[in-house]
Amino acid sequence: MNGAFDYASDLSFPGMLWGHTLRSPHPRARIRSIDTTAAQAIPGVEAVLTAADVPGKLHYGLIEDDQPVLSLGEVNYQGEPVAIVAAGSLDVARRAAELIEVDYELLEPRCDPEDALEAGSFFRYQPVRLGDPDAQVPAAVVAREYVVGMQDQAPLGPESGAAVPTADGGVELYVATQWVHSDLEQIAPCLGLEPDRIHIAIAGIGGAFGAREDLSVQVHMAMLALATGRPVKMMYDRAESFVGHVHRHPARMRYEHAADADGKLLYVKARIVLDGGAYASTTEAVVGNAASLAVGPYEVEHVSVDAWGARTNNPPCGAMRGFGGVQTCFAYESQMDALAEALGLSPVEFRRRNAVAQGSKLITGQIVDAYDPERADDGRPFSPLADMLGRFKEIPVPAVPAGRDIVDLPGGTGNTTHGEGVRRGVGYGVGLKNVCYSEGFDDYSTASVRVERVDGQTVAFVHTAAAEVGQGHWSLQAQIARTELGVDRVELLPNDTKAGSAGSSSASRQSYMTGGAVKAACEAVRELLRDRDLADGPVEATRVFRHRETKPMDPVTGQGESHVQLALCVHRATVDVDIELGLVKVVDLTCVQDVGKIMNPAALEGQIHGGTAQGLGLAVMEEMITEQGRVRNASFTDYLIPTILDMPPMRLRIVENADPEAPYGLRGAGEPPTLSSTPAIVAAIRDATGLALTQIPVRPEHLTAHLGRQP
Repeated sequence: MNGAFDYASDLSFPGMLWGHTLRSPHPRARIRSIDTTAAQAIPGVEAVLTAADVPGKLHYGLIEDDQPVLSLGEVNYQGEPVAIVAAGSLDVARRAAELIEVDYELLEPRCDPEDALEAGSFFRYQPVRLGDPDAQVPAAVVAREYVVGMQDQAPLGPESGAAVPTADGGVELYVATQWVHSDLEQIAPCLGLEPDRIHIAIAGIGGAFGAREDLSVQVHMAMLALATGRPVKMMYDRAESFVGHVHRHPARMRYEHAADADGKLLYVKARIVLDGGAYASTTEAVVGNAASLAVGPYEVEHVSVDAWGARTNNPPCGAMRGFGGVQTCFAYESQMDALAEALGLSPVEFRRRNAVAQGSKLITGQIVDAYDPERADDGRPFSPLADMLGRFKEIPVPAVPAGRDIVDLPGGTGNTTHGEGVRRGVGYGVGLKNVCYSEGFDDYSTASVRVERVDGQTVAFVHTAAAEVGQGHWSLQAQIARTELGVDRVELLPNDTKAGSAGSSSASRQSYMTGGAVKAACEAVRELLRDRDLADGPVEATRVFRHRETKPMDPVTGQGESHVQLALCVHRATVDVDIELGLVKVVDLTCVQDVGKIMNPAALEGQIHGGTAQGLGLAVMEEMITEQGRVRNASFTDYLIPTILDMPPMRLRIVENADPEAPYGLRGAGEPPTLSSTPAIVAAIRDATGLALTQIPVRPEHLTAHLGRQP
């Protein structure tokens, strides 16, 4: 690492202008009028645009075209774009935006998801029905309600990019995004241009985690560039970033689990309400995931699940690492702990007794079939989860040292304790996450590979549109080319819309999908080279890779083979809790994850560490606070994310149960750790405190309220 990598925020072009967005300060209001006269009069201002200046289609969206390019008369969340400005400097653009006069008629925002459901305002309702829960006679029943706060992806690189007009009236975009072809499909109609007059290339991405799936700067900077005839750069500051992209859906859930006297699950009932905010984004798909994964990797024959994605005037929510699985995982894993306690079983043993195995059916009827059918445990079908749980026996829980530095205690250098009032706890969490796109989506990736002689060397050129968001995909593409073609030198061409679509760098899918496409293209080149000599010229092949077919969930029963691949991760967390002050120190996180096939050990470990860190953040610190639709902590001063001092050492055990359907047998690895780490940490805090803890993030006041005082 030498600091030479260019991020989107580093872009610069001759004659470049700066763009800025005027956003609504209100969560809901009607726009009576907009006066841009004063803004246009400022020296250096080149353009001020409103909805009246949109050259084409007025709305866009990932799944549903419901989001206005610029507000069309009514704003529906705080931060909704109202007007855009281009000027010679960012300061001038911001000053001009402040002078735009907008006359708002304030309206009462709908911010409670339950109120939205009562009013019929929701993006999707998805039930799952299996068996007859009400006919069962259980030995133990646990029913609780759970709350998950709104988490931000918090990428360190802000939304940024540049648009450059072309001589033919088109535009080139250089932008930090997760899917260039989706961007193209959305913005071309809004700009009134044919897609072939728009070229989009991926600029350096400073983190994504789902925040860059939706449009941010793309259509606005393109409009400004076309209006001025000059390059335009846009870059959000941190406060604007917090309102300028989607977030993880906050959730309210009620779960009821029942088991028989032998510790087998009898039924699960769940009511899951996700707050999708003002616009659709990916809420429809998130609800599908939440419903289908609502029980996790456990066998149960009687299920009643109801999942909604409410439409409110809160900030829009969409994709974030874990994608609907994180919220339900916290609930069902908390339930598994509570039911184990009611039955007098250890959390590990209760999970082992109910773990899915090869041939098991999930609650949607999908069969667990991605393991070696010949493999068995004592004559029973192989259970990857039971095997993974058993591996923790080999990894002891860290002992409590006799003498500890205060840095290692809750409160750290705040010197709040020397060990008095500190209790240790241990907890487990299991996460089940789908990989790739689900429910019948035509999910594919395209790769082109060309081999030729350059300066006496054989060189493989790989061209895909797959976004490198920090997951190490560039390295993986080069690895695959070297492996399949036996060449030493591999060069990756720019990721842009000149290549065929590679789909989004999300859903833990790029290693599977674009990795599969690169592998297939390399294999085709290798076959061509059997009959050709590179002395006669380059050899090239393009291949499109698709995974096996999936089906939509039934709208009434939720049944259907909706997922491509499933991945498991198990965490054990060890924490120290100052029970008098409510402070938590995560001491150790041990993780066992099934990745199918290790492709790149360093990148894999980075993904597991990173996913775990985001799970830790949700467990004890990360939450966007909104009051009546207004964001109250849009800064890294008030929205806290884990630092190196918050993350403990991690011990990893990587399991390789190859998926016979996947390239090299691999399983997507980036998301599962985000699911299982959160409930493991909260379970450990429960173990230390004896408190139920049904809301995350867990705050100090949650741990001290029973003492009759605030920390």
